[in-house]
Amino acid sequence: MNLRSLRARRSGVLLFSLCAFGLMTSASMPADSKFAVEPVVEKKLKELPSGPLYWRLENFPTLAQAQSAAGPTSLAAEVAGKVWLFTLGPKDGSTPGGAKVVEIGPLPPISASEYLLRVNRAGGAPGAKTPIHTHPGPEAFYVLAGKLGQRTPHGVTYAEVGTAMTGHGANTPMEVFSAGTTDLDELAIFVVDANQPFSSPASLD
Repeated sequence: MNLRSLRARRSGVLLFSLCAFGLMTSASMPADSKFAVEPVVEKKLKELPSGPLYWRLENFPTLAQAQSAAGPTSLAAEVAGKVWLFTLGPKDGSTPGGAKVVEIGPLPPISASEYLLRVNRAGGAPGAKTPIHTHPGPEAFYVLAGKLGQRTPHGVTYAEVGTAMTGHGANTPMEVFSAGTTDLDELAIFVVDANQPFSSPASLD
């Protein structure tokens, strides 16, 4: 075999090896850019409390205790190793037996013939983001881990771990993203018009 043939053969083997390596690594790489959303709990209501509304987040020792203490505008769930009660109501409220974590609000006003209260758990690796979308009502956030970012026509806002953020009114285009250097884990809490699509595609200029 002459020198030229040997070089060509070595180049072919090297190119094949690099291509195979690329395919293997791309197939084994996790989908870090995916922003995951998981519904946790929800309920429908015909009426909301009067006046400015806040989401009150409290922890309870057991889910049974939280469910027993829940009022008509409360949602009880176990998330991230803790038991939570999410209550929509006036500022400075409290629930017997609960340890208050945070109060988020006041929420932008909403009017509908029927309302949906929902809690989602969401997040992803740094840089993960949602498609641009809207909801038919205001959204609030509580960050369990990482750093949350939200981009809307009003600008970009952030919330760190252990803090909350109040979103904007119904039908505001938004993009939610993992803005920190570690994975984002957050609670997204909604009160929306139950007779409209929960989420709709949108665009941001």
